[in-house]
Amino acid sequence: MPRGRKSIPPCLRMLYDKSWGRWIERTMDVSEFEDLIDRLGEDISRWPDGQRVAAEELFTSSREARALLEEARTLRQALAGPPVRAPAGLADRIVTAAAKLNAEVSRADDETATDAAGVTHSG
Repeated sequence: MPRGRKSIPPCLRMLYDKSWGRWIERTMDVSEFEDLIDRLGEDISRWPDGQRVAAEELFTSSREARALLEEARTLRQALAGPPVRAPAGLADRIVTAAAKLNAEVSRADDETATDAAGVTHSG
C-alpha cells in the first residue's frame, strides 16, 4: 500500500480499474452506512460525493440499509415536532394521589398489627 494512502479513510478510498482506465467507487457495508447516518444525518443528498454514491447503491440493494434510513428519518421527524406538554395540574394531582395512598396504607398498617407469633390483632 502506498505510504500516503494510509491517511485516507476507507470509506473515501476509490479503486482505479487499470483495464478500463476509470475510477470505481468503493462499495459500502451496512455498518458504515449506519455510522454515516449517525455522523452526517439522514439526508444522503448532503453527504460528500464518494460516500453519497456508495450509500445510494447500498440503499437500493439492501433492505437493512433502507430500514436504517427510515428509522433515522422517523426519529428526526419525532424530534422536530412540538414538545409534548403535560396537562395543567397533572403534577399536583399525582402528588395528591400519592399522599392519599400513603395515608391509606399507613392507616391500614395501624389497624392491623401482627405480633412476633404471627397472631393478627385489630386495633
